[in-house]
Amino acid sequence: MTETRVVAGVGLAALIALPFLLPSYFLHIVIQALLLGLINTAWSFMGRFGLVSLGHGAFMGVGAYTSALLWNLYGVTPWLGIPAGMALAALLAVVIGLPCFHLRIVGHYFALVTLALGQVVALLIIAARDVTGGSLGMTPRAVGTSVLAFQFQDRVQFYFVALVLWLVVLGIRVWASRGMRRAALEAIGEDETAAEAAGINVLREKLWVFVVSAAVTAAGGSIFAQYIMYLNPETVSGVGVSLQIVFAAIAGGMYSALGPTGGALLTLALTEGLRVLFGTTLVGAANTIYGILLIVFIVFMPRGILGVAEQWLDRRPRPQAAAAG
Repeated sequence: MTETRVVAGVGLAALIALPFLLPSYFLHIVIQALLLGLINTAWSFMGRFGLVSLGHGAFMGVGAYTSALLWNLYGVTPWLGIPAGMALAALLAVVIGLPCFHLRIVGHYFALVTLALGQVVALLIIAARDVTGGSLGMTPRAVGTSVLAFQFQDRVQFYFVALVLWLVVLGIRVWASRGMRRAALEAIGEDETAAEAAGINVLREKLWVFVVSAAVTAAGGSIFAQYIMYLNPETVSGVGVSLQIVFAAIAGGMYSALGPTGGALLTLALTEGLRVLFGTTLVGAANTIYGILLIVFIVFMPRGILGVAEQWLDRRPRPQAAAAG
């Protein structure tokens, strides 16, 4: 326990010092990795317990557009718009999840329902072009440096906002991974009928994890759009975004606390690498590569990169064991 606390303390100190050491471009990448990492972590809340959603882009888009539209149209500060987006995403999760879980829609059927949800939200954003800008996108109204408008002077301030939110989401994940709730969700993932026979309220537990995942995703989408200062259905909603979330969480390792964030770094490195190497000649190639790599990871590395690394570390002989041998 002491060793774990020391490692956590050193890691936290490194994260605090990081923005003062990195060049502006790499700090920009790290901020995106933290925000996308918490969204991927929110997806892993469900994925690690067998609830596969292919429509989390819907919740990301709901959160992003809710806070941006409230600010642009009514002058409502994003500090209130972000919770409003989270509440709307949670309500949408209840509307979709309650009938699905009540009617025992599971597995690939539930995945298809969420996939359709993501596409419906993206099409609604495009259809409401007079308000949302449609496929051309929209920009939150810029007012310069203003804490009230969630617009900061430099990236260092935004980094700490992203870092705090990321740490909070990791804390939620650790809390949800302990105690009876984890045991209940794992039992539901293995066999719902047996879990219900053991006295577990299957509907309540599944709805709880779905709603929390949706709300956290909406918060991440809101802050991501506020940081980028541009919203587009292709970047914050739709099937493509949903599949990127799934790929990043699986590639990094959804059973590892830091795996989804590692997957976010991987996808950003891939996207930026393709952009630097090929410019506009391979537009859309990243999604193709995501698909190919997703197949590779599911077949050969289902626990992801960090999951495999953790297994390797656990299998190493301990110094005391080696000495005793």
